[in-house]
Amino acid sequence: MDRVATVTHLKGCVAFWDFVKREQGGTQRFVSHVHPYALDAGNYIKDYWGEGRDATYADFPLLGRGPFGEAVRIRKEDDPSFRPFLFVPRARLHDTPLDIKGAGKSVTVVVWAIRESGNHALAGIWHEGTDLKQDTTTGIQRVEKGQRQYALFAGLNKEGSACGHVSENGGSSFLCRYALHKCNSAAVSPTVPADSPADVLDRSWQCFAMTFDHKKHELTGWLNGVSGERWLENPQKDTLLSFAANAWKQGHAPGTDPSFPPDQYYTPPEKKPRRVTPLEGSAELHEFGYTRVKVTRQTRELAALRLNPWWYPHGIYTPKDATSGGPFTIGRVIHSSRGVGFTGWIGGVAVFNRALSERELLTLSALRASS
Repeated sequence: MDRVATVTHLKGCVAFWDFVKREQGGTQRFVSHVHPYALDAGNYIKDYWGEGRDATYADFPLLGRGPFGEAVRIRKEDDPSFRPFLFVPRARLHDTPLDIKGAGKSVTVVVWAIRESGNHALAGIWHEGTDLKQDTTTGIQRVEKGQRQYALFAGLNKEGSACGHVSENGGSSFLCRYALHKCNSAAVSPTVPADSPADVLDRSWQCFAMTFDHKKHELTGWLNGVSGERWLENPQKDTLLSFAANAWKQGHAPGTDPSFPPDQYYTPPEKKPRRVTPLEGSAELHEFGYTRVKVTRQTRELAALRLNPWWYPHGIYTPKDATSGGPFTIGRVIHSSRGVGFTGWIGGVAVFNRALSERELLTLSALRASS
């Protein structure tokens, strides 16, 4: 079986861009296998701030090689008014197989990439919104709330890891201004200059993946077919995940903060600890599937949160119509900060409507050697 068929013949594949297949005639845009989603080139700074120029395919240099024979470069753009990405507009994906949403839905995103720098978006439906009040949104012409569904990132809070993100509401989590339901693979990818010699690039491909399994309520990051276990100790001290720690606290002591919305409680299962470790005095550390809790006769204190896999008990956000949802983007996402994000090479993007198994992800990872 050839490399493309290895991907597309896996059950549940709804789209696969190898950057070799193109439309016939006309613009010859990149088009996906399975379902023919064509990719447009766009500059979201022009679309939302009215600044900068249009993006074209010329802004995505081709490598001429890669896991499936070709790759596009996401460059470290110096012009703050130019943040190009490849995308499927919402109007062309709404209610199609790529539009994975709602209760009882699972998803996998796989991206074969070489990371030059950055920790931000690789691919997904993840419109972060342009409504944050900050310096970068001064003078913005088009303000929209977040329309997040699912996406794969190059690490975010754990730079270089495979970071999966899903949202139940399109917006923020736990009263933070950002979405926080995310996971991070244990391993991290190296940084490799995008202009390295061909033999170096051929050895440098990484297979990033995220899976959301709605039956297990688990969001998992995978790098080269391996997930690994990752914990965050003392989450109360973390800039962002302190919000999740507070959501855990509110969920276990309802009424502590009457203004805290119950639908934002974070209460992973804690019925029976899988490990109990004695601490000083009468205290014990109880390790559950997704939390570690310091327990005394009178108190329970969150000691650690499991980041991989991450417990996520919700469905995937469902936009109300085709005018309110986000596009599927590759290389960047729409967001308020206007940051450069990920830079490097992307040699393949695949989306599945189920959570792939470890064996399947290892099979896809084995394709990362340049063809």
